[in-house]
Amino acid sequence: MKLSRLTPLLLCLPTALLADPIDRDSALKLPDTLISANRQVEDRTQSSAANTVFTRDDIDRLQPSSVTDLLTRVPGVQVAPTGGRGSVPGIYIRGSKTAQSLVLVDGVRIANATSGDSGLQFLNIDQIERVEVLRGSRSAVYGSDAIGGVIQIFTRRSAQEGLQPRLRLAAGSNQTWQRSLGLSGGDQDTRFNLGASLDESAGIDWSHTSYPSDGDHDAYRNKSFNLSLSHNFSDEIEAGLNLLDSRGRSEYDNPYGRFDMDTFQSFGQAPYTDYTVSSLGTYLGTQLNEHWYSRLEVGHSENRDKKRDKLSSDSSEFNTYRDSASWQNDLTLDEQNSLMIGADWYQDRVHGSTDFDEDSRWNRAAFIQHRFKGEWFSTELGLRRDQNQQFGGQNTWSGSLTLPVNPDNDLLLSYSEGFRAPTFNDLYYPQYSNPNLKPERSKSYELQWRSQLGADSRLETSIYRTDLRDAIIFGEGSIPRNVASARINGFEAALHQQWFGWQSNLGLALIDPRDRDSGHTLARRARRTLSLDLDRQFDQLGLGASWQAVSSSYDDEANSNSLGGYGLLGLRSSWTLNPEIKLDLKVDNLLDKAYSRALYTYEGTQYGYREEGRTWLLGITWTPAL
Repeated sequence: MKLSRLTPLLLCLPTALLADPIDRDSALKLPDTLISANRQVEDRTQSSAANTVFTRDDIDRLQPSSVTDLLTRVPGVQVAPTGGRGSVPGIYIRGSKTAQSLVLVDGVRIANATSGDSGLQFLNIDQIERVEVLRGSRSAVYGSDAIGGVIQIFTRRSAQEGLQPRLRLAAGSNQTWQRSLGLSGGDQDTRFNLGASLDESAGIDWSHTSYPSDGDHDAYRNKSFNLSLSHNFSDEIEAGLNLLDSRGRSEYDNPYGRFDMDTFQSFGQAPYTDYTVSSLGTYLGTQLNEHWYSRLEVGHSENRDKKRDKLSSDSSEFNTYRDSASWQNDLTLDEQNSLMIGADWYQDRVHGSTDFDEDSRWNRAAFIQHRFKGEWFSTELGLRRDQNQQFGGQNTWSGSLTLPVNPDNDLLLSYSEGFRAPTFNDLYYPQYSNPNLKPERSKSYELQWRSQLGADSRLETSIYRTDLRDAIIFGEGSIPRNVASARINGFEAALHQQWFGWQSNLGLALIDPRDRDSGHTLARRARRTLSLDLDRQFDQLGLGASWQAVSSSYDDEANSNSLGGYGLLGLRSSWTLNPEIKLDLKVDNLLDKAYSRALYTYEGTQYGYREEGRTWLLGITWTPAL
């Protein structure tokens, strides 16, 4: 990571705007808080955004193999990878495509500016403290890309004094080996977390054997490093930084092979990707007075992707470098009214083996949001203005109304606008681009009902509609155009309940995503999804099970290639031998279901990219007391 690029920005930070008095590190441990919706700590139930939160305790209990595995438990979120570990996943929040949802790591954008992919598949779950998912547009707060929603990853934190070391070792199917170690701690004023991990797997064969070289297993290797540091200069002043770096190698199959223009023959390949996804964020802020809190953040991220072939000299490289800065002011006007005012700036630069007509662009924005909380109703109204070097200005606004029916039931009505700026590939890729593209735009309408059914039972439901226009598709000659429009209707329900000592989380989503011109269902979006997690702790023994059901879908926009539905069952357990040692065991896809979430065609025949069958993983975690 090129930290030198941050030096000019750091020198420009006003010394009066230092840190956040709100203990965010502690808030990240709590399941009932939310940060991403308004970029400040708030009660989850008070936010206007439909949201799902996973804390580190949830991650340890659910034992997901990856961030994308965790996201499949969110109602309204679908994940469609093109193979096993390390494959590029399609992530569809409320029917929107991958590039139409914003992904942040500690407040820093990490998506590749050429393809729009975020690289979530490369983030190691051991380095993550918390995951927040917002469903529905938040462009009035974040600007471009937040049409479908926002996914924010928070890296590991310390919220205790003293030193807390940790060591984890795990082994499992497909020659999987996982090692991670960390040290966190601090005192009343300073906190830190330092962690490193190595994750390796021989993988599976992703595709049907088109060439002999395709018959091998596609291995995956991930090395990750995380550092967080915060310091309180006084009761009002804090500063800190958060660093995450993930890099490694992911092998994959190319069932189409490599075509040699000299001999007019096709040859097999053994391709792989050397990748890096990294982010660095620093913050300074202060409680200027009783009513005014100010926070300034500076960030840098890199998304690097270099593809090579073991059987030839073929290679390609696409790298994104992004610098960013954000200044936010939270003003408490009185007991009922508050105001959020801020400004954002970021600049993207791309570099690689392909020469683009333009290789950088900046974006400046200002935003304001007013919130009123009364006895009979509450409101939220936000407006944002983005000015982009490539496409000019864009206004987005959002509004919500909350009606407390009674102490246990709330109704929320909301309207929000969103947009997505075209990628560098859309605009400048040689011979396959269109520099005149406009941003994709959306309008969303939503009705939520939130009910505290009992002391141990809570239900949250949403009915929504999203209208998308100026959608970018690739027309004749693979040239992108702003011609498509889509309409997405959906229903979501999340039920959290405890009964007879069991903790259950049920997520249900019904969706009707259609191309308005053809009437066809949007590709790789299943109409019905369901997830269920059951867990119980018996003193030292923990038991859990997961069930995921996904209906059929289409792999193409013409709805001619069908993907079958599937159901997956997983079991997990943990055993606390003593306060320092814990064992865990999980079995995914217990019934060894064969299924595919994406297709490809070879010599006129369709094949599905393979997913892992029945797998197991046994791990041990040691947290010695110092």
